[in-house]
Amino acid sequence: MILLSIHNLELPIEDPVLKFLLVLIIILAAPLLLNKIKVPHLLGLIIAGAVIGPNGFNVLARDSSIVVTGTTGLLYIMFLAGLEIDMGDFKKNKWKSLTFGIYTFVVPFVLGYLGAYYILDFSILTSVLFASLFSSHTLIAYPLVSKMGIAKNLAVNITVGGTMITDVLALLVLAIIVGMSQGDVGTEFWVRLSLSFIIFGLIVLVVFPIIGRWFFKKVEDKISQYIFVLVMIYLAALLAELAGVEAIIGAFFAGLALNRLIPHTSSLMNRVEFVGNAIFIPFFLISVGMLIDFKVFFKSWETLEVAGIMLVASIGGKYISAIATQKTFRLSKEEGKLIFGLSSASAAATLASVMVGYNIILSETETGEPIRLLNEHVLNGSILLILISCTISSFISMSNAQQIADKDNEETVSGNSHEQENILLALNYEATVDRMVNLGILIKAHSNTEHLFGLNIINEDKNESSIKNAEKLLHHATTAAAAADVKLQSLKRYDNDVINGIKNVIKEQNITDLIIGLDEDKGFTPSFAYNLYNGYLQNDNVNTLIYHTAQPLSTIKKYAVMIPENAQKEAGFFHALLRVWNIARNSGATMTFYAPERILEILKRISKKATIEAEFIATKSWKDGEIIASQLKQDEAIIIMMAKRGMKSYIPQMRLIPELLNKYVNDKNYLLVFPFSEFDNSNLEKRSVGNHDDFMEIGNVIKKIFG
Repeated sequence: MILLSIHNLELPIEDPVLKFLLVLIIILAAPLLLNKIKVPHLLGLIIAGAVIGPNGFNVLARDSSIVVTGTTGLLYIMFLAGLEIDMGDFKKNKWKSLTFGIYTFVVPFVLGYLGAYYILDFSILTSVLFASLFSSHTLIAYPLVSKMGIAKNLAVNITVGGTMITDVLALLVLAIIVGMSQGDVGTEFWVRLSLSFIIFGLIVLVVFPIIGRWFFKKVEDKISQYIFVLVMIYLAALLAELAGVEAIIGAFFAGLALNRLIPHTSSLMNRVEFVGNAIFIPFFLISVGMLIDFKVFFKSWETLEVAGIMLVASIGGKYISAIATQKTFRLSKEEGKLIFGLSSASAAATLASVMVGYNIILSETETGEPIRLLNEHVLNGSILLILISCTISSFISMSNAQQIADKDNEETVSGNSHEQENILLALNYEATVDRMVNLGILIKAHSNTEHLFGLNIINEDKNESSIKNAEKLLHHATTAAAAADVKLQSLKRYDNDVINGIKNVIKEQNITDLIIGLDEDKGFTPSFAYNLYNGYLQNDNVNTLIYHTAQPLSTIKKYAVMIPENAQKEAGFFHALLRVWNIARNSGATMTFYAPERILEILKRISKKATIEAEFIATKSWKDGEIIASQLKQDEAIIIMMAKRGMKSYIPQMRLIPELLNKYVNDKNYLLVFPFSEFDNSNLEKRSVGNHDDFMEIGNVIKKIFG
């Protein structure tokens, strides 16, 4: 046994317990101390790394344990960027991202090349590699921006998409220059690089989602799901390296591949973000700080000259690119500065390129000194670039992200768009608890973290087994919601009549949405249909959802949404539509709306305000629904807007829906949505929908609620 003796303590510290404790103290203290003086804690972690690292007081060595954990943090940043990107917005704004990617690659590249070739007298080959250092950037401030709730902002979306483009281009330049320096560039080189990159992209973007969907269907253990995500990150990173590009590109592609399989409001997403922001990403920032050596800048004026040109090319180039993007797409000043803030940090790809270039020895001098592709002045200058660029990135991103978040909040408040939202889950079957909680989390507003209720009705004879079963179900539901940072309030009700018990809770808690789960095996039974039409639907001011689950929500690729004629005239139509929209936004699934032309016009106008991936298909008859249901493919589900007798959109054929569902989709997920027929002023904001030709107000409301 090796005992740690404080008296014989030597630096750098080797004891693993003390090393890990020290790093954890830094991770804990940096945000607490620096937030008070308005300094981004990301910067604090980098500075802390410089102080305790080998070039500072040499408290800790930058050994393999730091490098491995730090590398995971770097991959995590890129993975989260791909995972959290809104695919609907990404597809909509792909040309904007491409434009920004070209701007942010070309402008710094040109400035870097001119400085290297004409001022520093570098060779053409070295000048090209030197220039490529400034074209890439690291989204080091992305976790900061994401925490402020503006990850879906257009400026952020453009920057994340552009990062993928510019990093790929910069790293391809690295691969080409390295090949040329070794005399390895020819037809075979280009064919090999192109084919390997295409194969890598196809494996990650096509095969990974298939594997992921299969895994999440078969395995519901939360720990196993998280480990699976880590495996996918590292596997994609390894495949990227085998393809001849950097691992960070693989991590980003892995995020895109799993984007639709990890809903943004799910417990798995919460775990992924929590572990990354708590451990891995801080380790990466500390490991970057350990590279910084302030002493080198006092040893040689040439180092300072190189560093100055690097700063001008990188920071100046990114600023020009951000302003050009802002002017091109008419973004606000805050959004333009946010693009600059996010894209100004140089760390990952820059450091990788510098180290590769530094390690390539072209020849030797007469005295035996190696002539490197990138000399030590560039290496030392890159360290200063990392420190200054990360400092600028942190301050600029935090400042402008806060302004954008404050402006969004002001618009939401001034628009009076928040309505009281209380969602009740009627829990009866243990097998469906997780999936019902997941649906509740998926359809709720982003700001609603405390108004989710779980209810179990206990027969008044107080049978002991019934009480224990109720407590077990409610505890399960509470735990499942807590994993997604949502507080579920558990309710037990003693009543001989289940319907009456639910009705009383609806009144007591001002419930706006009632979710009832069907037994997966039994489906829509005649007794349930009777209770539905003669009991649950008697609550005129509650949005009622009937949910049948056959597979996890995250594995659904596409929803067919059927909407009957005149549905838009119902009092609760837009409230119910909001639930459907939330499913699309939070899960990333595609929605195919089948509805009369008049309703499709409304939906298209709303989709311009709150983007989702959607198709719009006009239907002439409600009978088309039977054809749609019978043609559902694997990993597809159906959502049907219903109505009860007496409502404007009610048609007699709706009574046949249960039979149709049992016949065609009993092995698939389906959701029946019954909008409320009356407004209750005590818990809903009454909106005038008398003029059905003007739905821009509704679109604004939906966009603000989705946030």
